[in-house]
Amino acid sequence: MALHPVLETVTARIIQRSKPSRGAYLAHLEAARVKGVQRGALACTNLAHGFAAFPANDKLSLKELKKPSVAIVSAYNDMLSAHQPFEGYPALIKDAVREVGAVAQFAGGTPAMCDGVTQGQPGMELSLFSRDAIAMSTAIALSHNMFDAAVYLGVCDKIVPGLLIGALHFGHLPAVFVPAGPMTTGLSNSEKAKIRQLYAQGKVGRAELLEGESQSYHSAGTCTFYGTANSNQMLMEVMGLHLPGAAFITPNTPLRDELTKAAAQRAAVITAQSKEYLPVGHVVDEKSIVNAIVALLTTGGSTNHTLHLVAIAKAAGIVIDWNDFDELSKVVPLLTRIYPNGNADVNHFHAAGGTGFVIRELLDGGLLHDDVTTVLGKGLRAHCAEPFLGEGGKGVIWKDSPTESGDEAVLRKITAPFSPDGGTVLVQGNLGRAVMKVSAVKPEHQTVEAPALVFNSQEDFMDAYKAGQLDRDFVAVLRFQGPRANGMPELHALTPALANLQDAGRHVALVTDGRMSGASGKVPAAIHVSPEILAGGPLGLVRDGDIIRVCARTGTLEALVESSVWHSRSLANADLTPNGVGMGRELFAMFRNSVCEAEKGATTFPLPSPIPTTVGLHDKDPVGNTMPGSDEDYSMKKEA
Repeated sequence: MALHPVLETVTARIIQRSKPSRGAYLAHLEAARVKGVQRGALACTNLAHGFAAFPANDKLSLKELKKPSVAIVSAYNDMLSAHQPFEGYPALIKDAVREVGAVAQFAGGTPAMCDGVTQGQPGMELSLFSRDAIAMSTAIALSHNMFDAAVYLGVCDKIVPGLLIGALHFGHLPAVFVPAGPMTTGLSNSEKAKIRQLYAQGKVGRAELLEGESQSYHSAGTCTFYGTANSNQMLMEVMGLHLPGAAFITPNTPLRDELTKAAAQRAAVITAQSKEYLPVGHVVDEKSIVNAIVALLTTGGSTNHTLHLVAIAKAAGIVIDWNDFDELSKVVPLLTRIYPNGNADVNHFHAAGGTGFVIRELLDGGLLHDDVTTVLGKGLRAHCAEPFLGEGGKGVIWKDSPTESGDEAVLRKITAPFSPDGGTVLVQGNLGRAVMKVSAVKPEHQTVEAPALVFNSQEDFMDAYKAGQLDRDFVAVLRFQGPRANGMPELHALTPALANLQDAGRHVALVTDGRMSGASGKVPAAIHVSPEILAGGPLGLVRDGDIIRVCARTGTLEALVESSVWHSRSLANADLTPNGVGMGRELFAMFRNSVCEAEKGATTFPLPSPIPTTVGLHDKDPVGNTMPGSDEDYSMKKEA
């Protein structure tokens, strides 16, 4: 199938735009390689420290400097339901890699916070920055230079993007991502949403609300709605960083364990010591990033990835922006209906055909690049498959994904999509640039023109709602929620109130420099407004009563204010001192002070730059190892 011309055009533009930084990145990647196993670059005292506590046989393997060593980097904790299953993974992984002549070490852990726990709380102001902290923790885990490949254990929101950003900074190492899977289905998502709205109206109490939430979030595994966590898993599959069909197999099942073993073994056999060397810095390239954007759009995935994918791409020297999302969204059809864009959960989606079905439909429609490299060492079509237990319940075999949807209310073929477009829209105007996700917004609500009501915090908005001051048409302009102001928290605490007002017949919308993430629902919201006020953004010029026009159809985000009046105004001020104190927020001041704007990924890391040219002909580091970039280093690689 010929590629869709828009896919070709956007990809070519990204490749051209990224040439300087991608070239610099690949040079860094090549410079980081050594001849033989990576730990061969260590002095004896370094190496002895690195395996001092290891079992005797594994220690012998590490001493010999022949067998590959696989790092385990895990975001395990037992508070997060999605990450609790990772507790037993290291033992499985170590045994599995021994079977293929390798060793594995637990290299390090990363933080993993839950936005579901911190939603509407001060801790949410650490959430976005936790992604960069996770990337840094990943780098620390790998900094010992003991490893020839890595497996990454993570599932949720900022955790997988952070792990991948960290992995890409060690892009010379192969990487396989290992999920834990979703919890089994509990209370339906529609019933859960109904209880939340009734609670916001005061019609049910806290006991009823807690019971409903507990029936929904009830066991080990990922939350079953299609938010950022499950969007992460979809993107890892389409980028070829999972084994095929691995994302949505439930925890603590034989198939889940066999997939974990198989993933570990695959990591062990794609190292530089094999004929199948597959460094993650080559697996993640411009085409795989475009594939990820397409997969996000076609499944109605999390708007958080309009930040995270930008940051992930940036780590690999690839530059993307919201124009790329917008142009692709216009031609990528919506093939799924998973809550909040429908009533089904991810278990239902998986049973209806799952990721392999989606990948094949897009490939057949010319909307994905097949000529990419995945952890299988093949093109993407090899991932149009789903896993099953092997003979006797041991190992994994793959079969072709179904060619027909098991439920067309959840999953459809590309010839009969739910919508001809992906439902993620760039809106822009004199208020800046923002993202809208409208795949769950009814057409009659996709345009709102109403007076502004300006708020500087979620609490101010909810106080007005509870006081009965919002029973009217309005556009809520919630400002000072950007990454510099307070870390760009998610604002789901507002969703039930806004949904109630819309259900009551009011025309309402939200405009904010904060986030709404993958659970963005039926209320129109222009989010991630960029630049934010602290970066000179015009959202700070809005005053109560200004007529605001938000239109997903025309891509408009405008304050309909006389030009002379608009330009005579000064940016609003707010006392942001409380945002920097308490719940550990003072520790994250460096992130707030150095973060870039939302459209550039809201990250603190720069694009890769060329290797300095000051390295001498035979420069060595303090322990005698050849310096990356020296002529001797180049000769070693050429000889290898």
